[in-house]
Amino acid sequence: MTNTEGLDNMNFDVLTEIGNIGAGNAVTALSQMINAKVDMYVPQVKMLTFQQLANVIGGEETLVAGIMLSLEGDIEGSMLFMLGSEDAHRLVEQLLGMKPQADDTFSEMEMSALMELGNIITGAYLSAISKMTNLTISPSVPYLSVDMAGAILSVPAIEFGKLGDQALLIESRFRDMDVDISGYFIMIPTLDSYDSIMRALGIS
Repeated sequence: MTNTEGLDNMNFDVLTEIGNIGAGNAVTALSQMINAKVDMYVPQVKMLTFQQLANVIGGEETLVAGIMLSLEGDIEGSMLFMLGSEDAHRLVEQLLGMKPQADDTFSEMEMSALMELGNIITGAYLSAISKMTNLTISPSVPYLSVDMAGAILSVPAIEFGKLGDQALLIESRFRDMDVDISGYFIMIPTLDSYDSIMRALGIS
């Protein structure tokens, strides 16, 4: 495969299934972590350009919390997990048993809790992919940033160029305490890793 534009419908269906299973595993881990029932809607899986990613999340100037990590092993590349600031606050407040803050800032304790949330969620997601494909995925230590979506997405932007300016977006909407929350998994595997995933699942 020379770029992601070469993905056919069968390839995309496989990536969609991987996205669904990974998101489901991540939501289960989240439910256990915050000790509350979390219901997940069917994830939306899309191949999008950098510009489109920012628009889906709410625009380049939308304040978000982003967990970024690199992938090594049989699957290489980058991964992001992003939450809108308000949704991030809601999850952290439930985890810590704290009352909502009146602004968009995060205390040191909240940042630590948010990092742990992101670590658990991304770990569960990648674990599901690893089990499904029987491929080894070794994630780096996650890096947390609270910034505008455009600024966070610009960090791995060079990877988008290598992949034909597209990345795999898994938008996971789930309901927590009668409130809908949207989380965004963005996978940026190398082209060789896309091929490895397809071969592992018996699709050449």
